[in-house]
Amino acid sequence: MQRNGNVERRTILKAAGASLAVTGLGATATACGGDSGAGDGTVTIRYSWWGAEDRAERINKTIALFEKKYPKIKVKTDFQQYSDFWKKFNTQASGGNPPDVFQNAIGFLRKYDAKNVLLDLSGQVEAGNLSMDGFRAGLEKFGEIDGKLLGVPVGSNSMALVIDKPVYTRAGVTPEQGWTWDDFDRAMTSIRDRSGRAGDSGMYGVMYLYDLYLRQNGKAFFTEEGLGFTEADLTRWWTKAEKGVKSGLVADPKKVVQVKPKSAVAAELAGGEFTWDNFTVRYTSEGKSEYGIAPIPTTDGRATGQYLGSLMLSASKRTRHPKEVAQFIDFMVHDPEVARIMGYDRGVPATQVQYDAYRPADPVDKAIAAYEESLVKAGVLQPITPHPNGADICEAAFLRIAEEMGLGKRSVDDAVEQFFNESKTALAG
Repeated sequence: MQRNGNVERRTILKAAGASLAVTGLGATATACGGDSGAGDGTVTIRYSWWGAEDRAERINKTIALFEKKYPKIKVKTDFQQYSDFWKKFNTQASGGNPPDVFQNAIGFLRKYDAKNVLLDLSGQVEAGNLSMDGFRAGLEKFGEIDGKLLGVPVGSNSMALVIDKPVYTRAGVTPEQGWTWDDFDRAMTSIRDRSGRAGDSGMYGVMYLYDLYLRQNGKAFFTEEGLGFTEADLTRWWTKAEKGVKSGLVADPKKVVQVKPKSAVAAELAGGEFTWDNFTVRYTSEGKSEYGIAPIPTTDGRATGQYLGSLMLSASKRTRHPKEVAQFIDFMVHDPEVARIMGYDRGVPATQVQYDAYRPADPVDKAIAAYEESLVKAGVLQPITPHPNGADICEAAFLRIAEEMGLGKRSVDDAVEQFFNESKTALAG
């Protein structure tokens, strides 16, 4: 959903469902987190996020601007790589001392709302400390759960097919909006036959792509209560994956694992792969070819099932400084100079004023912006399906079990059974 620094771009999507087996997060609404403030009226808020050094450098520059505008608010920062961030966050929340404001994602909203960790920011909007006006393409609704505003988007992204453009050209394939999965399968065959490499890197462990496929067919990966598909549905999806590997249309999972953290596309094992559009920059830095963004295949030639996803800023219910936290979030999502500093590090800016403030010169960023504009113009974007408590654990299981199946450690039937068993436990908790 980054411009994250290369390390994070390689890891975040696959780490996104890291299991958060946490107990004792029943934080009360009593305000007791954060700094109590100095005698001169200055208060300190704690801000935590995940990302690499490049993101930290950019964010620190934006914080300097914020502190200049709000000299009575100081910001204490903390960041780690993705999995380390959540481990530390869980420990802090368990101890009743989470950061005042922190980077968040859709898969964690219900989880931490159920544990009474997240502040409903609606009151701060009503008080005039936080504006939810001016967001692009309905993103202002992205962090709303059960009538509560639990997260404010800072950027947007959407699933895409990243392709090796010369490989597609040699194969005579030109992906266009509205192409179907049958068209995609024929394209994979042409790529295999004309380039000597697999058409795709292995899309069957990508939960968010399977979600789009399900949405195209009237279902979804998640409902508000649990899974929105059956064991038979997943059996068909993973059976096709297995056949794709055997026929050479999908890259050999053993080789894909061997080249990690490098992508299979940059390693010339596959002609393309499905990922978030704002991860596109990794391919240029890793590979030697020219890479582009292609549309998601469809079932009916129209609906892609797509939505704009987003990283968000959330606040702790235990913060002593809800007004200052709201002012900080407002600054980070509306100030034009913040956009010029951050670029597309966390996705395409969520508000129109920030989107207009940053005009990318880099060809990759230009392609990302053009791709998201094309989705809006095509009218394919839909609301995201709310994720239930436990969604993060389900995603981690989906990725891990799909990889085990690809490596020959599980049969399709065994993989499906294992996933549903683990998901049942995760969603019951």
